[in-house]
Amino acid sequence: MAGSDLIHAMPFFICYGGYIVITVSSLSLIFPDKKIFEDVNLKFLPGNCYGVIGANGAGKSTFLKLLSGEKESSSGDVIIEKNKRLAFLTQNQNAFDAYTALETVIMGHKELFKIMQAKEVLYQKEHMTEAEGYEIATLEGRFAELDGWDAESDAEKLLNGLNVPESDFQKMMSDILPKNKVKILLAQALFGNPDILLLDEPTNHLDFEAIAWLENFLINYDNTVITVSHDRHFLNNVCTHMVDIDYFQAKMYTGNYDFWMESSQLVQKLMADKNKKKEERVQELKNFIARFSANLSKSSQATSRKKSLEKIQLDEIVPSTRKYPFIGFEIEKQLGKDVLEVENLSASLDGKKLFENVSFTVNRGDKVALLGNNDLAKTALLKILAGELKPDTGTMKWGQTVSKAYFPNDNESYFEGNDSNLIDWLRQYSKDPNESYIRGFLGRMLFSGDQPLKQVKFLSGGEKMRCMYSKLMLAQANTLLIDSPTTHLDLESIQSVNKGLEDYKGAVIVASHDHRLLETVCNKIVEIGDLGAFTYEDTLDEYIGNAEIKAKTSRLYRS
Repeated sequence: MAGSDLIHAMPFFICYGGYIVITVSSLSLIFPDKKIFEDVNLKFLPGNCYGVIGANGAGKSTFLKLLSGEKESSSGDVIIEKNKRLAFLTQNQNAFDAYTALETVIMGHKELFKIMQAKEVLYQKEHMTEAEGYEIATLEGRFAELDGWDAESDAEKLLNGLNVPESDFQKMMSDILPKNKVKILLAQALFGNPDILLLDEPTNHLDFEAIAWLENFLINYDNTVITVSHDRHFLNNVCTHMVDIDYFQAKMYTGNYDFWMESSQLVQKLMADKNKKKEERVQELKNFIARFSANLSKSSQATSRKKSLEKIQLDEIVPSTRKYPFIGFEIEKQLGKDVLEVENLSASLDGKKLFENVSFTVNRGDKVALLGNNDLAKTALLKILAGELKPDTGTMKWGQTVSKAYFPNDNESYFEGNDSNLIDWLRQYSKDPNESYIRGFLGRMLFSGDQPLKQVKFLSGGEKMRCMYSKLMLAQANTLLIDSPTTHLDLESIQSVNKGLEDYKGAVIVASHDHRLLETVCNKIVEIGDLGAFTYEDTLDEYIGNAEIKAKTSRLYRS
């Protein structure tokens, strides 16, 4: 089989049917010093959820802004079907501080909210003119057409689904905690059944229960959803198509993130493996398609998705330019049976109690997921375990064989104001100071050429994270304390971190919002509440889906 024939045998598909809600035609965004993408042509249909993926800086969020009209393109058009309403997830948490939570949600439907405001002004008048009477009649008619009478109850349903406390519903947004503001802004985007829903990182800062609710909402959503996310579990559960931004292009493929990723990797193997029978690889790809189709039976959208798959023709795909860093943890000293015993720990921050009476144990073979409603509490606990913070009360006892390494959620202190280049920075954590060894290590973390000579204070957030993983690997510890392991990372780096922790032979205690990572890495859950801790020895999915456990853990929190 010739090379060009191989490319045409790739398992990626473009499938259209029904009417088109958004047409992207010859869209380009080019700056004087940088090209983002060029000549993009795509069509988005109702009933589908499109996940937009690409390397950091590829233009994913920018693409959503072009679709929403918030940003102008260099050339080309975004054509939205007439009379279709578009909603966009707002990122500015302070934009609605002058409104209540319920008002903020209803503002997601701009026309309805304007009608409500206009009605209120007219009804406050003591005497209404004939013209104003006609106006109020017109407003009332349109108000009814837009289901205005159900607006408050619909808004409350969304807030309840996202676990926003009812006590917040009538509060001003300025008085609401940031973690609940995020949920209210998400409810605003979802409100009123928009025809087109654009969601940029919708799972950020959400708890697992709220994410599960959002996934179920979108799976059953009949309109068009286009989302950017680094949450692989979310992309797999809700997406019917992936839009991959690469090579300054954006191409659409049928299937969820795992299907795209695994197929892409098979493509790369196929094109690199020139000595084996290529026909066997092609058949492997076709078998993979069949398995994917069978797995769709678990989704409530199975029927419509399967019909799409039945129409599939093998289409052209170019292997991704994106690279995976190598993350693998070696252990210098084997771990004994006893790792950690925590008894009645408590901690405070600025005089406010974060947690108390926290007790749990960690044994050899345990990989522990720290859960809880308060991220500050989990961070404080990990700092205490790492020896960077003293508890108010309680004790912790480490096993005699334990050598631990800590990965903080905030790494700025390691880089800020530091004039060292990457080689000198990493050398201070390496037992082998040889430059060739350090360069080789940095190369595995995708720092090549002149990049290791860059001053660390000028690194991006993702680059700093890769440096911190280099430091963590060089420690060769048999116990890892990890806080927020996927922040600032692209999907490829997240995948590498996930695999590295899966393969790690030591003990792990990790706090993360990445469902996929916790589900595949951890075999033990420790939920940290205000009043204590609850331990469960099984997977995250089993934990979240257990109603009896939910009743027990609710007692860990102050009302």
